[in-house]
Amino acid sequence: MSLVELKSSGWQLGVLPGTGGSIAYGRVLVDGQWLDLLRPTRPTVYGNPDMCASFPLVPWSNRLRDGVLTFRGRTWQLAHHAADGTAMHGATLPYTWQVADRGESHVELTIDTAGLTGVNFPWQFRSRILYALDGDRLTVTTTVENTDTEPFPAGFGHHPYFERRLRPAVQHGTPAPDEATTGSDALLELPFDRGYALVDAMATGPAGDVPARADYRTPRPIGSAFVDDVLTGQRAGEPAARITYPDHGVEVRLDMDPVYEHLVVYVPRHRAYFAVEPVTNTNGAFALHDAGVPGTGTFVLAPTESRTGTFTLTLSPR
Repeated sequence: MSLVELKSSGWQLGVLPGTGGSIAYGRVLVDGQWLDLLRPTRPTVYGNPDMCASFPLVPWSNRLRDGVLTFRGRTWQLAHHAADGTAMHGATLPYTWQVADRGESHVELTIDTAGLTGVNFPWQFRSRILYALDGDRLTVTTTVENTDTEPFPAGFGHHPYFERRLRPAVQHGTPAPDEATTGSDALLELPFDRGYALVDAMATGPAGDVPARADYRTPRPIGSAFVDDVLTGQRAGEPAARITYPDHGVEVRLDMDPVYEHLVVYVPRHRAYFAVEPVTNTNGAFALHDAGVPGTGTFVLAPTESRTGTFTLTLSPR
């Protein structure tokens, strides 16, 4: 599996164009040592996006219940390969993205579904992702363009897995096990004041109160409780997330464009990682949008129309 390796003074990033444009690893330089910030991928599973450090979600984020897509009075049955019977994580992960431009610290990937077969989406579209490093910052810019002859609902996002505790990067071979190592858990701050009631991980209506398990408005350790929630209502002027690693005295700041109206926070039990995902839409957004529920983050693209969003991860001393 071809690996594109990018570097700056503060970051090392491995990108897998042939694995749906996924990220294999994301390392940061702390006190002269390269540490894994993103969950590293074992080279033996470079071909499996679900096992990667992060992966793009295009042209929707998260799930469609039972693989059913409804839009303007029409219904399509999509393939639903996820274990929970949903159509999950968009439609582009099974495909190779083309390298349109590449330098030492950036790579631009593109995909055009008009030239592909079996795409799990009823309409044709193009997408572009730019991964760029600059000093202590990673910038990810995603574009989705309607190349079909009629409008369609869309969204996008990214699914980064962060390490609970920073640890020395494994340059070659097999990363450390999933179980958390010794040390202090990361502290998480998420300045969002609304969340969703979820059934089978999908929203059932408009956003309401933030569930207590996912309330990180006051910084606190990641914790051991299972969390899988969608947040919205970001405080104006605040970053979308702050992740502090007390053992190393550094902070990671997530900033994202307004098109990213939602954030998914996922904390699995007994794992050395967690996810904080910048996404445009809530889980199950297409069905809610079609039912007239406001605030789902779904946007409708007319033919030739596109939507672009950028998020950044910046490392700084704490």
